[in-house]
Amino acid sequence: MRRGLTGMAVALLLALAPMAAPAGAQTDTRTGANGVPELVETPTLSRSHPQTILPRVAERVPAEPMVTDMAAMGRVPGRHGGDLTTLIGRTKDVRLAVVWGYARLVGWTEDLDLEPDILKDVEVSPDGRAVTLVLRKGHRWSDGQPFTADDFRYYWEDVANNAELMPSGPPAFFLVEGKLPRFEVLSETAVRFTWEAPNPAFLPELAKARPPFIYRPAHYLKRFHARYGDPAELERMIAEARVRNWAALHNRADEMYDFSNIAMPTLQPWVNTTESPAQRYVLVRNPFFHRIDAQGQQLPYIDRLILMVADGRLIAAKTAAGESDLQARGIGFSNITTLKRGERGGNYRTYLWPISKGSAMALYPNMTVTDPVWRALLRDRRFRHALSLGIDREMLNRVMYFGLGTPANNTALPRSPLSQESYRSDWCRYDPAEAGRLLDEIGLTERRGDGIRLLPDGRPLQIIVETAGESQEQVDMLALIEETWREIGVGLFVKASQRDVMRNRAFAGQLVMSVWDGFDNGIPTPEMAPDELAPVSQAMLAWPEWGQYHETRGKSGEEPDTAWARRLLELYDSWRTATTRQEQAEAWDAMLAIHAEETLTIGTVQGIPQPVAVSNVLRNVPETAFYGWDPGAHFGLFRMDTFWRTDAPGRGEAPVTQ
Repeated sequence: MRRGLTGMAVALLLALAPMAAPAGAQTDTRTGANGVPELVETPTLSRSHPQTILPRVAERVPAEPMVTDMAAMGRVPGRHGGDLTTLIGRTKDVRLAVVWGYARLVGWTEDLDLEPDILKDVEVSPDGRAVTLVLRKGHRWSDGQPFTADDFRYYWEDVANNAELMPSGPPAFFLVEGKLPRFEVLSETAVRFTWEAPNPAFLPELAKARPPFIYRPAHYLKRFHARYGDPAELERMIAEARVRNWAALHNRADEMYDFSNIAMPTLQPWVNTTESPAQRYVLVRNPFFHRIDAQGQQLPYIDRLILMVADGRLIAAKTAAGESDLQARGIGFSNITTLKRGERGGNYRTYLWPISKGSAMALYPNMTVTDPVWRALLRDRRFRHALSLGIDREMLNRVMYFGLGTPANNTALPRSPLSQESYRSDWCRYDPAEAGRLLDEIGLTERRGDGIRLLPDGRPLQIIVETAGESQEQVDMLALIEETWREIGVGLFVKASQRDVMRNRAFAGQLVMSVWDGFDNGIPTPEMAPDELAPVSQAMLAWPEWGQYHETRGKSGEEPDTAWARRLLELYDSWRTATTRQEQAEAWDAMLAIHAEETLTIGTVQGIPQPVAVSNVLRNVPETAFYGWDPGAHFGLFRMDTFWRTDAPGRGEAPVTQ
């Protein structure tokens, strides 16, 4: 049996064998009868769970836990204890603990292969249509209750297919040729999804930084569900919560990702214990976590994860002052000098991980803006080409990043097997003369006194670029772009707001253009879903109305009506129905080519280093890695549960009395 399967091969016709044990899943010489390392009690359990009586470790971990060999990962075995403190910019960011914990049914390895994690195994039928998920016997939720096939059944029957909880039905990744799969419970530890054709999007979706959570703690949520809950008790809770009905009550309790409901059990390595809103969140180890190391120690090593809310403008300074044990969120390239200066006094070191985004920063023309004049202009590719040619990326790279990046479009990085030079360079040069010619060709020849061109209705051609107000780097870069755009007769005005406000304005069609990070996944492999390249999500700022139309299956939003948008959807569908890796690669290539030819987003510079400040007492944080959302989950891919402190208590301490 292979140790790990490459990406989406597990969901294709080529995937004829079950997924294998996780990378590094070896045992040392101290093994029990079932081949699992002899388990060692966690000596600091009483610190993370004072006044709580817990079962012994053999009753807390699954019968066949996920075993991690630190040596195989290039890490060293650790010891339990201590806190890991990090800074977050807002209370909502407590959900990053779910991202960084990266406990997933299946997850990406550092080599970008898929392997089981929460699951013991994944079995794909020879024709690729049926996927069987096999659970670990004895696996438990953080409250000690069994994690079983009924948790998948509850999600499928009582949540995803309940019209009151999910009016649009199950998420789109479940659909193949417009049809949902057949769901079966095979046993207490096995469920199966069967489609009429292969579904290559299914397994990669489960490995995302924000996973779909196709299971729920049924034992906890049933009390809030009309099918199971006591009617009188439901009415009482509805009144107490001041919500409209049982569905609203259930949705409020059902917070698998947001981590705001501290009563909800989890499978993540740490459990939130702090009600929101707060300035300090304390998350304690999950005593029923399913991973152990090859020495038999239950993970995570760290007792408590402490998330401190800080003003985003102060995170770099606080990090330099030594107030964070591990920090990447809220700091960026512009902070590297400050961080390097503060290393000695702050007792930390600064690693530089290449950012895996398609561009350090990108501009997103809103193709579904409601203003008819702007809509027509933004959909004219000559205009998008002109804007791209009007950016001096070499200057941006030199001024903003000391020449350490690479001027490029918002597209796949050279590290990706799908990357091509033309995708990075088409319409990416600085050519103000050609940009001006294209604008003249469109008919934008009238100018006001300061040289800014006029729109067809007489308004100045001044593009309001909206930001989330979270990044000074974005503002500084837009100031440089404003200078060169002015040379071609295009004005730029920066409007800072808040992330939610900006997104809501985009969804409402009021936003003309926004600035955001480039594509989350700048290192795609053919097996990964090309979600960011096609109008399939409302969250994509280039086409929110089209994305909403796709997500709601035409119930709301706007149907794509440009040739290239329809072609992207066709290619996206062809990727979803592909049966070989080559077919998937061909769909990716065609989609990347359209983005390069059409300049659907306007990239700037690729390959910028992300500073990662790491306390001198923290171990197993890789010095060389990459920093990204999908794939990556920031620290998640690099197994934050294996990080440990050298100043933590030794293993010689007496075990906790059970």
